[in-house]
Amino acid sequence: MLEAIDLSLVNWSRAQFALTAMYHWLFVPLTLGLTVIIAIMETMYVKTGNVEWKRITKFWMVLFGINFAIGVATGIILEFEFGTNWSNYSWFVGDIFGAPLAIEGIFAFFMESTFIAVMFFGWNKVSKKVHLLSTWLTAIGANLSALWILVANAWMQNPVGMQFNPETARNEMVSFWEVLFSPTAIYKFLHTTSSGFVLASIFVIGISSWFILKKRNLVFARKSILVAAIFGLVSSVYVAFTGDSSARDIAQQQPMKFAAFEGLYNGSEGAGLIALGVFSTSDSDSTNQNLLDFNMKLEIPNVLSYMAYMDWNAFVPGINDLINGNEKYGYLSADEKIARGKAAIAKLKEYKDAKNSGDGQLADQLKTEFMDPDFQENYFNYFGYGYITDKNLLIPSVPLSFYSFHIMVGLGFYFIVFFVLAFLYTIRGKLEKKKGFLRLAVWTIPLAYIASQAGWIVAEVGRQPWVIQDLMPTVAAVTKISTSAVQVTFWLFAAIFTMLLIAELKIMLRQIKIGPKMDGGQH
Repeated sequence: MLEAIDLSLVNWSRAQFALTAMYHWLFVPLTLGLTVIIAIMETMYVKTGNVEWKRITKFWMVLFGINFAIGVATGIILEFEFGTNWSNYSWFVGDIFGAPLAIEGIFAFFMESTFIAVMFFGWNKVSKKVHLLSTWLTAIGANLSALWILVANAWMQNPVGMQFNPETARNEMVSFWEVLFSPTAIYKFLHTTSSGFVLASIFVIGISSWFILKKRNLVFARKSILVAAIFGLVSSVYVAFTGDSSARDIAQQQPMKFAAFEGLYNGSEGAGLIALGVFSTSDSDSTNQNLLDFNMKLEIPNVLSYMAYMDWNAFVPGINDLINGNEKYGYLSADEKIARGKAAIAKLKEYKDAKNSGDGQLADQLKTEFMDPDFQENYFNYFGYGYITDKNLLIPSVPLSFYSFHIMVGLGFYFIVFFVLAFLYTIRGKLEKKKGFLRLAVWTIPLAYIASQAGWIVAEVGRQPWVIQDLMPTVAAVTKISTSAVQVTFWLFAAIFTMLLIAELKIMLRQIKIGPKMDGGQH
């Protein structure tokens, strides 16, 4: 059913989508968090009547607007790539994947665009409370917009609430609520949005610290840091809790990803957590460069078992268990999954051939066999494995997944300490004296972006080669176009996105240097 696919086409298509997604994700987290911080600041203005809070709100609103505009441009291109580069995927799951994207469009282009206009241009045109309501609805709309994108992404990582229709060879939604409220979707939404809150809080503290270092707008800076420190501290602690829940869900739904970012090659009961590790730069004994030995590692006994299954002695499968199988613990080998996937594909082809030849009786029989619950569970659930030609392709890059995960987690704990210090220094009136901390705050801004990007690398690289977990690999999802066409658009997008990023940085830096303006308006 599947013609030979040029792997270079797959790799360039993946690279183009990754490029677009990573550039887009430079803008999204700040949008998610900064809208909430702005709403909190404006709430303080409405509650206290202090015009300084209005001045603060307006300044951060300008930076939000710059970021929001460029984020929209990259997001539109990202959605179009599903059709241009991944048309087989779009066909296979369009009935499911299209629903959350359509709802996201409603929130993004109707709810957000409506209230963001009032938020920016409604000062002195609507009452304080109506303007505040518009600001909060913009913040809520932005995060609800993210919800539907994350629901779609979560479904790709854990496909639920659907049934395959052999008539159309497409997956069809049977339970919208199961798709929306799957644990994977819930954890992904909570963890991703709260990480955006953390990034935005660091952004506000870092820029405010620059003002203090320059001895400018000190009252503005102190108030901004206090709000961001409290909001960031609460968010960073919440990120840790949601990350723990998300990791537990990954251990059960995507054990290969879990094993990859934990660097677990051989499973065991009471598995230890590798807190620190350094891989060898080359491994002559390995035929797969995704599998490199550790030169050094610091392991904490039993913690990984508890992290995955809330049981200190639970068995956690490693990469070798998932590839070679582990009969004792009920894990099928990759070869067995590939065989079952090929059997599912063959059964579907037999049905299609019988239907096309006009043999209705045989077609009905084959359809009944294909839709039988036992066949669905034991064969169709491994449908995507039938397209895998080499079981080594089932192993994601362990070093990249491992390092990304540990960088994300390490920075996450640093951010908690950072917010505590920012809060304590502010309420004790010592902030201006802590020059070292203020400089550190400025340099923490890029660290927040590194942590944010690392999180998405873990999520997306760790699930390779799957576009839809177990059901469709990248080789089956890619659009059959010329590799050169993808290469040309890759470099074109790289140039455009880089120019947009440079433009945003220049405009932002100019606005930051100008600083908050004195407001002479009535409210």
